Amino acid sequence: MPTTPTLAEIAGDATWLVQALDPGSGMTRLVRMNREAYRAASFLDDRMLAEPREAAVVLWADVAAAASLNARNDARWIFHVGHVGSTLVSRLLGEIPGVLSIREPRILRDVAGISGEHRSGFTGPLQRLLSRTFAPPQSTLVKATSFVSEIAPELVPIGERALFMFATPRTYIASILAGENSVKELAVLAPSRAERVAGRAKLPKPSNTAEAAAAAWACEMTALENAAEAMPDGQIEWLDFDRFLNDVPCELARVAQFFGFDAEPSHLETITRGPLLGRYSKALEYEYSPSLRGDLIAEARTANQPDIDRALAMLQSSAESSPLLARALDRAKEH
Repeated sequence: MPTTPTLAEIAGDATWLVQALDPGSGMTRLVRMNREAYRAASFLDDRMLAEPREAAVVLWADVAAAASLNARNDARWIFHVGHVGSTLVSRLLGEIPGVLSIREPRILRDVAGISGEHRSGFTGPLQRLLSRTFAPPQSTLVKATSFVSEIAPELVPIGERALFMFATPRTYIASILAGENSVKELAVLAPSRAERVAGRAKLPKPSNTAEAAAAAWACEMTALENAAEAMPDGQIEWLDFDRFLNDVPCELARVAQFFGFDAEPSHLETITRGPLLGRYSKALEYEYSPSLRGDLIAEARTANQPDIDRALAMLQSSAESSPLLARALDRAKEH
C-alpha cells in the first residue's frame, strides 16, 4: 500500500519530490527519491514514471503547509533557451560534493501554466520545497524547462542566484536543423511560442524551418531578457554554451564559484575529465561529444546557409521595434 508522508516528512528533506500539480483539483503528486535517483534522472517529468516509483497524491494545501516548516529558501537555478547544454551543465555541477541537482520537475511547468493572479500561492512554497536537501551542508540546483523562464522572477528569491544559458542565434538555428527530433519539437512548440513572444517582439510568420528556429530563439531569449529586467535584486550570470565548451575547466569553476558551491580545483578537474562530456546528457547511454556536436552544427550551417542568413536578417529587422530582442541579439553576438 503506498505510503502517504506526513508534513514533517515532506518538509524534512528532499526524499519526497513535489513532482506534479493539478491546479484544478488542488492535488499534488509526490515521488520518493534518493540521492542516486536525482543524480540519474535527466527529467523529473512524467517520463520518470516509466520505471516503478513509490508515489503519493496529496492535497496541495498540505504540501504548502509542509513548505512553511522548511526554513531554507536558497535553491540555485538554471534557466535557458533550450538545446544549449543546460542538462550537461547541471549534471557536471551535480557531481560536486554538496550539490543536489534537480532537473526539470514537472511541477514547474504546471505552475507556469497558471494565470498570474493565482500563481503566487504556488511559487512561494515551491521556492522552499525545491530548497530541501538530504543534509544541511548540501545545496540544491534546479534546472527548469525552457518556457519556465517566463516565471523566473517569481521562482528566484530576491538576492539568490540564477544562471541564464543561451547560444548565438546562428548556432541555435543550426543545432535545431541538425536534429530530426529537434525539428519535430520545433513544430509542436511553435503555436505556444508565438503566443508567448507576441508581447515582446513582432515577428513575421516563418516561411521555413530556419526562420521557425529563429522565432523560437527570439521567444526564449526575450523571455530571459524580460526575466533579467524584472530581477534587479537577483544575482544573474549569463553563459554562452559554446564559450563553456571552449574551456570547460575554467567555465565550470567560474559557474561553481558564482553559485557559491565549495569545489576543490582537483575535484573539478576530475569531473571535466570524467565520462559526462562524452555522453548525451539527456540519455547517457548515447555518445555525444562536444566535437560531434560541433561537426553536426557545422554540417547544418553549410547545408542551410542561405536560409540561416535570411532567418538572422529576420531577427535583425524585428529587433528594430523590440528593445528586448535588440538586447538579446547584442548579448549573443558571434565571437
